[in-house]
Amino acid sequence: MATHHQHQHEQQKHENLSIKDASVIVVMVPFPVHSHMNQLLQLSCLISSYKIPVHYAGSSIHNSQVRTRAHALNLSEIQFHDFPIPPFVPEFHDFSIPPTSYSTEFLLPYFHVTEHLRQPVGALIHQLSSKAKRIIIIHDVLTSSVVQDAISITNAETYFFQATTVFTVFCFSCAASSEKFLPIPSELAHEIKDPIEIPSTEGAFSYQTTNFLTRQTQFVKSLSALGTLYNACKVIDGAFLDLLVEKQNDKKGWPIGPLHQVTYNSKNIGRNSINGRDKCLEWLDKQEPDCVLYISFGTTISMGDHDQQLKELALGLELSEAKFIWVFTDADHKKDGLVESEKGRHELPEGFEDRVKGKGMVVRDWAPQLEILQHKSTGGFLSHCGWNSCLESISYGVPIATWPMHSDQPMNALLITDVLKIGVNVKEWRRRDQVVSSSEISKALRRLMGSDEGDEMRKRAKDLGDKVRSATADGGVSRLECDSFIAHITR
Repeated sequence: MATHHQHQHEQQKHENLSIKDASVIVVMVPFPVHSHMNQLLQLSCLISSYKIPVHYAGSSIHNSQVRTRAHALNLSEIQFHDFPIPPFVPEFHDFSIPPTSYSTEFLLPYFHVTEHLRQPVGALIHQLSSKAKRIIIIHDVLTSSVVQDAISITNAETYFFQATTVFTVFCFSCAASSEKFLPIPSELAHEIKDPIEIPSTEGAFSYQTTNFLTRQTQFVKSLSALGTLYNACKVIDGAFLDLLVEKQNDKKGWPIGPLHQVTYNSKNIGRNSINGRDKCLEWLDKQEPDCVLYISFGTTISMGDHDQQLKELALGLELSEAKFIWVFTDADHKKDGLVESEKGRHELPEGFEDRVKGKGMVVRDWAPQLEILQHKSTGGFLSHCGWNSCLESISYGVPIATWPMHSDQPMNALLITDVLKIGVNVKEWRRRDQVVSSSEISKALRRLMGSDEGDEMRKRAKDLGDKVRSATADGGVSRLECDSFIAHITR
């Protein structure tokens, strides 16, 4: 992590680099799911550190949410534009019937928000374009329809933002071309001997999500963006960048991540105003190095929706005898008003918490994930493989037990297990509609947390984490990529 002196030095360097044209304005247009919004908020903080004005445009409710959760970001230099959006009225759906798989139906309200952002965002862009020599529009690739009017503004330039890794985008591009196996870059040929099969995209997206993605793709083609920013890092999957640029005929790609590493500030993270240091961290302080498994399935997935699988997971944890911290909370789609869960639906098996007392901790509220992953006692992460979680785990050298559920997660899991070799499969994507037994779960967790093979994965993960953290330091490859982008837009 950068020291205060290093930060001041970087700020001075950024000022010298960026004030070539003070009339450049940047507008950020995120996709309203928190995991996407937070990445563009981190990018907003990074770009504003170059003394460039940044405007962050979104719905009032989602902007408020992302600001509230920005525990470690300095937002004083960001100008927010909070647009009211008509309430979402879902079509009839019987929510008393548990889903058979981890669907993307929770995204419907976010599609609704995106469809209603075009008019206010278009008006904002037109207004700001008259106040700047050049207006730079950085938008999530999933909000391409929102910024479609930018093509009529002569001093506007658009840039895509990918909230996932280069590798995963490349996998999707290959899958769209009906390729079965992943092309391997020549520089990795000596490390990857066996062919890598690309995960099927079947079941990764709901029918409504597929339609939404198709619509956004139409505008991706018409916007003529000048390049793409990735929350990725060359030391993780940079070998695939040239293949992706060639395959998609992209003009330019800038892997500038991990963004959380650039903007993260440990002050006040992991602290509770009443009790001081967070209870998770206090418990971790008492454990041996690398012995605790951290478990979290993100903010949009509730394991409580899958009763039998939840029981098997809880029993598998017991059988593995691994120490653990399990963040077990309701998913955000409940909080956003799409559906209220039935009473008692999101509960662990009876007696589970009593049986694991002293060995495991269940957290039903927000947990300081970054500090947990950094802690010396944390030796593994059981994850749904959302890219934010993957990137944070990689950054701090923690191997991953993969449990992909939808969207880009199967591709992210493939990167972790087959390319980087810093993780094990717990639930393979090809078995997405099956219940994984407690014995299988226990076996995978023992492999990660209690075997020589797991120790080797931890060593590889720690080595990679060191390289990734160096990438965002002054002079590192990700920082140089960001400097290159700033020089490009202020040319």
